[in-house]
Amino acid sequence: MGLALPDSMRCVEISQPGGPDVLQATRRPAPVPGPGEILVEVAAAGVNRPDTLQRQGRYDPPPGASDLPGLELAGTVIAIGEGVSGWATGDRVCALVAGGAYAEYCAVPAVQALPVPEGLTMVEAAAVPETFFTVWTNVFERGALQRGETLLIHGGSSGIGTTAIQLAKSFGATVFTTAGSDDKCRACEDLGADRAINYKTEDFAAVIREATGGRGVDVVLDMVGGDYIARDVEVMAPDGRHVSIAFLQGAKVSLNMYPVMTKRLTLTGSTLRARPVPEKGRIAAALRQQVWPLLAAGTVKPQIHATFPLEEAAEAHRLMESSTHIGKIVLTVGPDAA
Repeated sequence: MGLALPDSMRCVEISQPGGPDVLQATRRPAPVPGPGEILVEVAAAGVNRPDTLQRQGRYDPPPGASDLPGLELAGTVIAIGEGVSGWATGDRVCALVAGGAYAEYCAVPAVQALPVPEGLTMVEAAAVPETFFTVWTNVFERGALQRGETLLIHGGSSGIGTTAIQLAKSFGATVFTTAGSDDKCRACEDLGADRAINYKTEDFAAVIREATGGRGVDVVLDMVGGDYIARDVEVMAPDGRHVSIAFLQGAKVSLNMYPVMTKRLTLTGSTLRARPVPEKGRIAAALRQQVWPLLAAGTVKPQIHATFPLEEAAEAHRLMESSTHIGKIVLTVGPDAA
């Protein structure tokens, strides 16, 4: 496993369910890598909306996971657990974790780690795993998006949205997206969206019907829920696939199932955090083969909106919950985060 493992570490914990101020900087014993794990000295950690839900007491970590928030990180391997192959101390990695990234050190299932893509900083690499794992498994696996098809992304200016726009365009799809301001819409179109729709001033369903000649879209990536799902169904093409990944406007919906039958639609969804380690490892392997070359070439790049020191995680959460950001928010932890 290596020698001289750290005894303690800086981290940010959730002192009690509540607002951003319940995020408290503290010290804890450093983790020790178990079988199948690597210990990573964290340089940077991504901030994601599920972190804010966990902070509010609405999204508990899965059994066995750290109670510290943080689902993605980038850093350097400093120790290797039993049975791990393919990694060595000193390797620069980014990784998806089920918790614990808001810390100086994190034990990571080795199969969920990937090499830092060539040309990316640690901050940029820390912004990759959660959104790229989510987009790949939901848009390209569950949604089965194919070259020449049309994708509608709600929340196009979010970390997931900016990732989905770039990946869908790279794989030859036409992309529509919704966002809440003209500036956000311009940012989405700059990333490659064929048409970004300001949902505050335009009816996205009407825009899509007109733009597609009434055919509609093949795949919808929805993180809004509520009444959006019924409107999505209206603008889906025959044999379309609708993938739900979050419910910002609520999980309970009223839906006319008739067009679901007549258009042979598929309504599906998934979560990522609680999936078994081998399943996450399979997704990581697919990303390494299909997407890592795009990152290395600069064809696709994580969009960083802001960074905050680890101890200012509360400010990062305030920004996340303001929904004024475009792209990712990242916490800087170690000196090599740049």
